[in-house]
Amino acid sequence: MADEGFDFRPGAQVPLSGASGQTAATTALASAAYRDSDLADIKQADNDLYQSTIAGGRKWASLFTPNLGEAFSRAVQTRMLGGGRAPLIQSFGIDPQAVVEHCLAATRIRKHRDSWLTAIMALCGVVFLPGLLGWLLVFQLRRWSSGSTNKRMSALGTTLLFAVGVLAVIMLWRLPLHGFWPWYARAAIVAPVIGWLWAKRICEQTAVDLRSRWDGLLSGGGVGAKIPESVPTSPNETAAEALRQGLARLGAEQQSNSVFYAGPKGILGMGTRWGSWQLAEDLIPREEGKEINPFRSWDVIRSIHDQLRMLTRGPLHTGGFPTPSIRHWIVTPVGEGAKSVSRPSGTDVEAYQLKPHEIQRICNEQQFGSGDRHYLGVQFTLWDGQLVITMMITVTVLHETLRIEVTGHALGPVHGLFTTSSSPKTKSVAKAIRFWETRTVSLPLIEPDEVVRLAARAPFTWYPPLLDWLGGKLVLPEPFGLRHAWASQPWRHRFMADDALRAATPVLRVVHSAALKVLKENGVDTDKFGARSSFLSGAVQDPAPRKADVYDA
Repeated sequence: MADEGFDFRPGAQVPLSGASGQTAATTALASAAYRDSDLADIKQADNDLYQSTIAGGRKWASLFTPNLGEAFSRAVQTRMLGGGRAPLIQSFGIDPQAVVEHCLAATRIRKHRDSWLTAIMALCGVVFLPGLLGWLLVFQLRRWSSGSTNKRMSALGTTLLFAVGVLAVIMLWRLPLHGFWPWYARAAIVAPVIGWLWAKRICEQTAVDLRSRWDGLLSGGGVGAKIPESVPTSPNETAAEALRQGLARLGAEQQSNSVFYAGPKGILGMGTRWGSWQLAEDLIPREEGKEINPFRSWDVIRSIHDQLRMLTRGPLHTGGFPTPSIRHWIVTPVGEGAKSVSRPSGTDVEAYQLKPHEIQRICNEQQFGSGDRHYLGVQFTLWDGQLVITMMITVTVLHETLRIEVTGHALGPVHGLFTTSSSPKTKSVAKAIRFWETRTVSLPLIEPDEVVRLAARAPFTWYPPLLDWLGGKLVLPEPFGLRHAWASQPWRHRFMADDALRAATPVLRVVHSAALKVLKENGVDTDKFGARSSFLSGAVQDPAPRKADVYDA
């Protein structure tokens, strides 16, 4: 892969989650690393185009199933920092490096907890292995029964745990008082319970820490990700150096000017194409008997680029447009069902970016047939990163016809699953006397089954693949990008939809105005171009977004 051995930032660097990354979309996705909800909840955030899956896991080992935060953190950091990983899709509107850093920070907190739980399991479990296995079997059976839709089966688990507890007390009382094995049997019954009480306290402390970070991110508290292991302090710390370079590579790939068009999925990372306006007319000399001055597509694009930089200015003192990002993009076509992408490589690529001379060549020469295409993009990041509006402009000249195409792409907010704060665990129960009424009671932050799950997983965290085989893992949708994988359409939000529709008209008019200026300067008759431009200026005010990438043929 291009730039595989490229060191983006020489020397030790302290990773920072600066203000640029503290946006609503960034913090919402980062908060998933600290969540303790059920892993199956992630399916709620999937959209029609991108589906995550929960792979692996043994039915007899459901006690090892990860929760949402554990699975999300591992999946994201493995996919975005793993050795030899596939190329990523840019995450517009967020700082993906900040999200990955929070995943690393959450993993670090859990590793600290798991080291204590592993010591407890060794002291109170492995030494008294028969008792440990017996208790684990009881909790596994209880987990199976609690997951059943049959109420009787669900109640059976609690009854089983109570019965085993009573049996354990009887055994403690009735066993002989002399000899090693009776006392060992007593210890094998009691030691795992003592270890469970000790583990419960550690798990509660960690849960409070994780939930405070979860809520702090969503409330805008500026919670930072602490990952000192990414800062090498000596040349021999190869793991820290590899992590530092992985984060630097992630930041460089985020700035790439190469994107991918996947049919009805639109440009990956920018969202589906909701509108398209084309101006195409013949190049006719303005004065009869004279020829037009020769010019190229790049001349028109350069004029459009200069005029788009003036979008923030207007005749009236109003809020108007925020400063947009105006960039030249190279778009590579991939299949609708493609599971991976391949970025351009070679001497014309440096740090994942195509060089200016190659961009200009593609703009002028690759307008028909196979190959990459050039687009000029103007991008607005609004709603604190929750809405990304991108208008893409391309200019083509075939024979005597000049075509200027403007397309609109919109990427909506991240799913509401990522924007929900933590809530106390409660349940409704019937009142003792007025049994027809209910009251809400608070549940412990860490339930007994959760303590057992965390303690059972802890010794296996040193080798994550084994844990993935036992409990399962989250498989991210491909081609993967943090932003578009869980983005929803903006059309259900009235103001977001208005912003997307309003941006099209001024951008289209600036593009046409700049193009007509170049045509006039080069002796082209612009009457037909002007008439067509006026027609499109009226058509763009149609307030209905369409599925422009779906051709009904």
